[in-house]
Amino acid sequence: MVNMVHSLLSIDWDYFIPLKREWLGSYVENQKNIEAIWYKRYIKSVLEGEDLEKSVDTTSILEDFWVKIKEHFDFIRNIKVFVSESHMLSYYIARANECEEVYSFDTHADLGYAGMSSVNFELNCANWLGKLLNEGKIKKAHIIYSPHTFEKPEDFKDFNKLFSIRYYRDIDVLPEGIYTVAVHICRSGAWTPPWLDNKFEKFIKNLNLPYRVIKLYRRDWDIKKLSLSDQIFYLNFA
Repeated sequence: MVNMVHSLLSIDWDYFIPLKREWLGSYVENQKNIEAIWYKRYIKSVLEGEDLEKSVDTTSILEDFWVKIKEHFDFIRNIKVFVSESHMLSYYIARANECEEVYSFDTHADLGYAGMSSVNFELNCANWLGKLLNEGKIKKAHIIYSPHTFEKPEDFKDFNKLFSIRYYRDIDVLPEGIYTVAVHICRSGAWTPPWLDNKFEKFIKNLNLPYRVIKLYRRDWDIKKLSLSDQIFYLNFA
């Protein structure tokens, strides 16, 4: 029997990309950060003997992802699909579509990273899910962690005591027949490298559904064009 609880399927592109621990942090999602920060990381890695374009790529879980999604999620007819830069947009999508539950595929929980005080901060990409729960806009959150996350459910014990939150490490353990009224796919460019943007675009198209793009930045990635002064600038980028 189909579960008629209205759900949002929210997917962060970083779910498919193994990140380095030293890249963890809080970033403002503006065009400078999502592009310049990657030039800095790339140039620094080259100086250390690593080519990030070769060593950082999507994992195999990307290959049959949509097939597995359709085994567990029942999309309503004419479902709304949104594509954006920031995961924060899920907050507005969940509210606009009167979702009661959110299924979030992500490397990060996005509940907030300073305990319950996080929900008092202004809405951002790191607390949108915590805000939805705290404001009573959704009844339950399902966090499907990426295999390469550095987080653990116990990191959010304050939230876990107050709200209905379930954590998963495998899509296969999800129930079938999840009644899905909206889909959101975000790129999270501060955490996902620009040399994989073509794969991101292909991933979206492979869903084979019409979608609406909301505030997705275009990144100009061309390491061959960098002059010596450019490299010095990016290395000193804060």
